[in-house]
Amino acid sequence: MGNKDIVTGMLVDVETTGLSPKQDEMIEIGILLFRYNQAADEFLEIEEKHSYLREPQSSGALANYPFAQRVHGIPFEAVQGQAFEDERVQEAFAKADFAMAHNASFDRSFICTMYPEAAELRWHCTVRHIPWKEYGFSNSKLLYLVQQHGLGSSQTHRALDDVMQLHALLQCKNEDEESYLKAALSRRPMGKYGEKKTGYRRFGTR
Repeated sequence: MGNKDIVTGMLVDVETTGLSPKQDEMIEIGILLFRYNQAADEFLEIEEKHSYLREPQSSGALANYPFAQRVHGIPFEAVQGQAFEDERVQEAFAKADFAMAHNASFDRSFICTMYPEAAELRWHCTVRHIPWKEYGFSNSKLLYLVQQHGLGSSQTHRALDDVMQLHALLQCKNEDEESYLKAALSRRPMGKYGEKKTGYRRFGTR
């Protein structure tokens, strides 16, 4: 992100037919692009919001659909005949200075399988890059954190809804009066997708 004060962040969430990007497929993607002033730790305007459904194509993904539906609740009829608007999704990747997701290793693995160019983004994980337990929270599940911060009482497991909840959560502040987003960005980003995993290390001073 260089020395820019104003950056464009991307929050993303996907719903899938299962847990393996080799065997399963994305059936929904939610994307939010927003402007953020790093120097002032200030959230600016939301630039874009996108939500797309797609019908899975492989026999394995189709076979897994009934089991996955128990989690995301999206009936097959809703995705049948649908497809992501690839050009709009790729344009969003090109505009972002960084990408962030809750449990990003999962979302990123599916996104980069379908859109390899997304691997070039600076990725952060809002589960691993924010020390929730140090802040007094017993776990890092999104619904729990949303409830604890008075931002809602339920989770739909729909991609854009989860992204909007995450956007609201990241604006809340820790005991140092810095936003959770700032705390996440102060950590080293995830290693490039496909490379050997390394440990997470905070850099700079608090």
